[in-house]
Amino acid sequence: MNDYFRFEADFIESMRCIPMGVRCKLDTCGIKLKLSEWSDFTKEERDQLFELPCFEENDIQAYREYLQKLVQKYTQSLPDDLAVETQPAWLDSTQVPESLQEKAEALHTQISLDQWRALTPLQRFALIKLSKPSHESKNFPHALREFGFLF
Repeated sequence: MNDYFRFEADFIESMRCIPMGVRCKLDTCGIKLKLSEWSDFTKEERDQLFELPCFEENDIQAYREYLQKLVQKYTQSLPDDLAVETQPAWLDSTQVPESLQEKAEALHTQISLDQWRALTPLQRFALIKLSKPSHESKNFPHALREFGFLF
């Protein structure tokens, strides 16, 4: 789960955005990290947040505590909490979310259930995040192309 996507290449070096690998971990551990907080971290700290595991319950708690300490180090306050989904859609390989399918159809493509199952959880997470109306979705077509849905 620790790979950057090609569609993130334009901002990975500058780290002007939080990469999907970290965003997925934020959703998993229940922390809302502001871009200004992310920007305060050193490159080594950002790399660490990308590399640390956040899958098992112990890892999730350790990640959360590390991130809280990091934010507190730079802002003297704790980061905001984020509600954690008990059954996030990106971990459900049994159905393609309807809102994602609608967004894909707007670009004249579809995501079959077999294709959805073939994606990694992080790829599914990225597609779901990029398809949300509240997200600037300029990278959504790039992600679809990278994952083999657009040519």
